Amino acid sequence: MPLGDHLRELRRRILWAAVGIVIGAVAGWFLYDPLIGAMTAPLAVISQDGREAALNFGTVGSAFDLKVQIAVFLGLFLSSPWWIGQLWMFVTPGLTRKERLYSLSFILSGAVLFIAGGALAWWVLPHAVEALTSFTPVSALNLMDARTYFNFFMRVILVFGVAFLLPVIMVGVNFLGVVSGRTYLKAWRWAVIGAFTFAAFANPLPDAWSMIALALPICFLFFGAVAVSMLRDRRVAKRRAATAAADAANGL
Repeated sequence: MPLGDHLRELRRRILWAAVGIVIGAVAGWFLYDPLIGAMTAPLAVISQDGREAALNFGTVGSAFDLKVQIAVFLGLFLSSPWWIGQLWMFVTPGLTRKERLYSLSFILSGAVLFIAGGALAWWVLPHAVEALTSFTPVSALNLMDARTYFNFFMRVILVFGVAFLLPVIMVGVNFLGVVSGRTYLKAWRWAVIGAFTFAAFANPLPDAWSMIALALPICFLFFGAVAVSMLRDRRVAKRRAATAAADAANGL
């Protein structure tokens, strides 16, 4: 395909991806109220315990700005299968059938792991809000900026989701032939230390148990990626040995 056709195809895919994001943002606009209710549920629990906790919208337009921001965030999240699919359809014409299957499996597994990480964050966050606000003195009012509160929620969900993409990245690098599974396995101690260090910084809760609860799935995913990489390396080694034996038999 000539360069001009490539650029036109890229423009078409970008436009279709943008349309999907806009539709997702419209859906996010209508999902704003139930999402806000779920995010502010921990504050209601805190108020029932006798402590005062509430959100503050500092300006006249800050509530509208926040609704637009969350609607766009939801639009990107809800339409992610669509715009990732558009990117995949732009790339696949230049790939072989086997490469298409590999790329599709990476996309699907990455999406599943990202959602799993976000779900874990969604489970942790209410406990985090309750634990962190428990340090507020009884005589004080915990009045939080609404934008800061929701940015905290979205940032933690994003961090957890990205952390769960680690095995996809590892296996992808292995399939490219850059790092072997045995090399991953030799670095397991540093990987475990890195997982716990990351969990210590990313975990919004101050206790050690929640840090362990985040670090253990990351370690499990790391060793799972090591196992997949080593199986792939063994398969490649057998294929190369069979090819070498066939070449030797043919006198090449």
